[in-house]
Amino acid sequence: MRRGILLLVLIMAAAAATALAAEANEGGEPMEISVTSLPAAYKQAVPVGKQGTMREYVYAVNNYINQDRQLVTNQGISSEEAGRETVDGNPIYKRCYVYLPPGYDENDKDTKYDVLYLLHGVGGSRYEWPYGSGQISGRFVIANIFDNLIANGEIEPLIVVFPEGRSSVEWQNTNFSSERVNILGFYYFDYELRYDLIPFIESTFNTKANIADPSPEAVAYSRLHRAIAGLSMGGMQALNLTFGGYRHDHASFTGGVGMMGNGLVPTVPTPGMQDLFAYVGAFSNAPTSSAGAVLGAGIAASEYPMELVYITCGDADGIAMGSFRGSTVSLLETAGDKIKKYYQVVIKGGAHDFNVWNNGAYNFVKLCFGRADQVESDRVIMTLDKY
Repeated sequence: MRRGILLLVLIMAAAAATALAAEANEGGEPMEISVTSLPAAYKQAVPVGKQGTMREYVYAVNNYINQDRQLVTNQGISSEEAGRETVDGNPIYKRCYVYLPPGYDENDKDTKYDVLYLLHGVGGSRYEWPYGSGQISGRFVIANIFDNLIANGEIEPLIVVFPEGRSSVEWQNTNFSSERVNILGFYYFDYELRYDLIPFIESTFNTKANIADPSPEAVAYSRLHRAIAGLSMGGMQALNLTFGGYRHDHASFTGGVGMMGNGLVPTVPTPGMQDLFAYVGAFSNAPTSSAGAVLGAGIAASEYPMELVYITCGDADGIAMGSFRGSTVSLLETAGDKIKKYYQVVIKGGAHDFNVWNNGAYNFVKLCFGRADQVESDRVIMTLDKY
């Protein structure tokens, strides 16, 4: 009985939020954007006609780590840049999970969408965000969050891609064995993104961005319509791979000494992906995340300013709080004026879990794709209650 009453209250709250949002938008006035705890009502399913869909897709990958720890590539990437031998090879075929917003019509070429890439953690897969968040009313909570944000007019309908973050022949191996090539694949995911996954997404779906057009005007436009964020290891990827942080490999293959207790040591910096993404989010970024001064220097050196950098972590997170601090110290000072909007959010009592990560996704996507321009402050450093 109590559970039924609670569910009714939550549904009524969601409906009220939708009505208020619609009323606020009728006059064309921009909605005020603030970082808050994720409302419980946003975890609930919206009416059927307002629900997005989740589908799985297969695509070819020509840039990945093979069993001999070489980088297979069809792009002529030098061994100096990659930090290891580069070779030719046959493609492998990977899968991604994709959220398509309500009303998406593949035949409607006039309606185009922004794209968010959400990356998983070290033991996860394309299913971690959907299944890790759980289900309510037979719907994934993460999908419900996007559905509610769209239904309430807080974000425009968008496409969300859940990739497999290991660019390796062992991409399906979710075990954490730091000397295996499945772990090495995390640190080379940028090549797959640039040359395989993004081209697949933008040739398959009706996206605003078009990586097939390399003109300076198209690059400047397209990056404003892509965002990338991740939890834990995926948060490290979002930072290191976008801002020119360091790749890592096991000490037994590099000759170095592992200092983190997991055998991984930094090797070479990445080329960066600021020409691809204007919005970057890191939720409980993993211990191999590069230092703030390194990331900030990469941001400062790029010709493309970051529209939004959003970094969050729970203060009770014994895994990632140290790397969160390390990646934020000196980041702003080193990046200079190349970060337009910056959010550094600590979740009070937050652990290494989906309470923090769903909150990160909820707040990050509200600020992406130009909406952060509505926020007066350029620098927000705050503590937020977990619930």
